[in-house]
Amino acid sequence: MEIKTIKKMEKEAYKSSSFDFLRLGLAMLFMIMVLIYSFATSGGIPNNLFLAIAALFGAYMAMNIGANDVANNVGPAVGSKALTMTGAIIIAMVFEASGAFIAGGEVVKTIKDGIIDISGFEGHADTFIWVMMAALLAAALWLNFATYVKAPVSTTHSIVGGVMGAGIAAAGFSVVAWDTMGKIVASWVISPLLGGIIAAAFLMAIKKTIIYKENKVEAAARWVPVFVAVMSWAFVTYLTLKGLKNVWPSIVHMLSFLPQDKKPSFAVASVIGLVVSVGVYFFVVSHVKKSAHKLHNNRDGINALFTMPLIFAAALLSFAHGANDVANAIGPLAAINDAIVHGGVSGKASIPLWVMAVGAFGIAIGLALYGPKLIRTVGSEITELDQMRAFSVAMAAAVTVIVASQLGLPVSSTHIAVGGVFGVGFLREFLNSSKERGEIEHDRVTIDDEKKLLRAFSAELKTLEEKSGKTQEDYERIVELYKAIDEEERQLKEVKKQLKSAQKTHYVKRDAVKKIVAAWIITVPAAAFLAALVFFMIKGMVL
Repeated sequence: MEIKTIKKMEKEAYKSSSFDFLRLGLAMLFMIMVLIYSFATSGGIPNNLFLAIAALFGAYMAMNIGANDVANNVGPAVGSKALTMTGAIIIAMVFEASGAFIAGGEVVKTIKDGIIDISGFEGHADTFIWVMMAALLAAALWLNFATYVKAPVSTTHSIVGGVMGAGIAAAGFSVVAWDTMGKIVASWVISPLLGGIIAAAFLMAIKKTIIYKENKVEAAARWVPVFVAVMSWAFVTYLTLKGLKNVWPSIVHMLSFLPQDKKPSFAVASVIGLVVSVGVYFFVVSHVKKSAHKLHNNRDGINALFTMPLIFAAALLSFAHGANDVANAIGPLAAINDAIVHGGVSGKASIPLWVMAVGAFGIAIGLALYGPKLIRTVGSEITELDQMRAFSVAMAAAVTVIVASQLGLPVSSTHIAVGGVFGVGFLREFLNSSKERGEIEHDRVTIDDEKKLLRAFSAELKTLEEKSGKTQEDYERIVELYKAIDEEERQLKEVKKQLKSAQKTHYVKRDAVKKIVAAWIITVPAAAFLAALVFFMIKGMVL
């Protein structure tokens, strides 16, 4: 039997290691293809080797974005079983790549959010190129490590830390825009807090309007269309503001009735979202009425109504993420390409199609190869999610970004999504705390009663054992008391175990919270430190 078990373990280990080698091989193949293509197509450009190596780093960074950051978009849908892992990966790959290509933009601000002052390089293109290369590699290495330890971190913060650290190494502390860094530090608190509060508020609203009602199906027919319509408004507004801002000039050119602005305003995005949400409302009303007779009057029956909205949410979040966060991989690469081709440093750079392709395909490949680990972490290893809870997290992701952007607050999409998962988990703890307190108090009273009874039996047993001239009845009573004491001790032990278990009941895994929060806090300094080391290594090798 033991030999069979060992052989089975060996077989599983072999399969696992073979799959790991396959994933590594495919990732390496993509990076090598990028390296060869960029080197072969830039033969007439001075320093084309630097461009080829930078493209390699960009491909590595893009894959790490796919492996880590995309989990926030599809993790809740997978954890709630609205999507299978395979389905989630396919949807995310398609929409991430589509977002990058369609709305990734022709121009990216390569010096992310004014992190460093490019005038500090005094026109030295080589130093600037080394800084961007160091930032790319350091951010990718940090994301790789975070994915390995299953900690979802912000890719934007990773590249921010990389640019800051390499910039300091190249031109000193004065080159850093410290006010921007202060906003990033603030986002560590603002993002998860807002995400958690909004997700908990939506979940509480669903419970109050549907789950706590006696006729849940009737309540669902009234309120589910409202919640889905609100979701559609939030996502269309979010997508217009964040996902379509780079192609907005083309859209307003085709649709002349729209305000001829360079990017969509909140008012325009809201109106577009409102128009879509009205159509969605009537569609969902019709769908729920047709499905009502098939639904069970319980939580599972209501959960089924949130499955399709969750799938759309995962797709739209992925599209918006691909449109925005592809810049974290290709922004520095575009800056390097521009500096090498034009021999100078500029704040903005046009992005060639091949650079955009590196980002888009890199994110998709990284997600497919290494994404499941973080998808499981976000979806099921922080707290238990069902469709309602996952819907609340998706709502928080869209609404928080909209609210924060209008208030001028710095936020991280990663921190918002994970904060939303924290929020629904802690709400569950709060709602169940009164019930658990009652159970704990009952267990304590039971323990006191058992102890009193045990003391009484022990005292009677001692009296009988010390009695001289015992009768047959005394001996029989002594045997009964021994049995009774054994039984009371067993029951006391069981109740104490129940009490201990009740006191330890948590709906959010504390170890996961501590690990993730720690990773958030050290992301910027860790990426900065790595970038400084890489910069000095590059400088040392070149000089």
